[in-house]
Amino acid sequence: MKEKNTTEKTNLHPRNQDRFGYNFDELIAVYSVLKKYVAINEHQIETIDFSNPEAVKALNKALLIHHYDIQDWDIPKDYLCPPIPGRADYVHYIADLLATNNNGIIPEGETVQVLDIGIGANCIYPIIGNATYGWSFVGTDIDEKALQNCKNIIAANPKLIDAISLQLQTDSRFIFKNIITPEDKFSFTICNPPFHASQEEATKSSIRKINNLESRDIHNKSTQPLLNFGGQNAELWCKGGELGFITQMAYESAKYPLQCLWFTTLVSKKENLSSIYKTLNKVSAVDVKTIEMAQGQKTSRIVAWTFMTAAQQKAWKFEL
Repeated sequence: MKEKNTTEKTNLHPRNQDRFGYNFDELIAVYSVLKKYVAINEHQIETIDFSNPEAVKALNKALLIHHYDIQDWDIPKDYLCPPIPGRADYVHYIADLLATNNNGIIPEGETVQVLDIGIGANCIYPIIGNATYGWSFVGTDIDEKALQNCKNIIAANPKLIDAISLQLQTDSRFIFKNIITPEDKFSFTICNPPFHASQEEATKSSIRKINNLESRDIHNKSTQPLLNFGGQNAELWCKGGELGFITQMAYESAKYPLQCLWFTTLVSKKENLSSIYKTLNKVSAVDVKTIEMAQGQKTSRIVAWTFMTAAQQKAWKFEL
């Protein structure tokens, strides 16, 4: 007899809708395609094969429909299919950070403007942030195909049309240049930077990830990455890897000290933190915060920084 997976995932944010696991009956009810991917594991718990990209995508579709009122969502082959609970955690923790500048109240509504650096093809952060808190987003990317898919997602979900705008970064050397205009005021930036420094490194990591997921069969180890499991080049690697990307972000952010309350990014590799802190000190960040996050066995963290004094932070208006 199957058992419901109702164990509380205490490492997820308290407001995360998947904190008590996936309710597959409810998810299948809103997206029946998911049913063929759900099976009972050796612990008699319902789950999916997370090494199967189609299963992961079906789970994502069901979660987006069930939790975030998305009617139609898809990503092209070869693009990153993100874990939604982890992405939701990032949004919730930043909401808590904004509350510290708003008398303990999470600011909601379209006047909270967010800049998503590297929105990818999936549009996940804007979908979650808008559905949960009503925020507005500008999503940027260097990949025109990715942005076109985001346009398709927005067009298929009319509630997103006024909530998300998209902008192509035409020069991959820059992050904020060509994007932030003198009139812009963002409550925060959000970013899931490329982790790896080369395509070879990204490929090895993808193979290792798949083999970890398939560890139940030690005679069936992969030697090739699943093409639509790892993601596109721009999503996975860049010159200098994660540290190089975030270092560039930090230096550029100093040019817009009063146009963004909090600059934030995920940092996957803990060994990069000391260098990031040194760079933020060099560019005279006034306040730096590190927010620990965990999902499953993976530990990550958000680094957030601001160039505003405590008085300037307090004076920040979340209303236009």
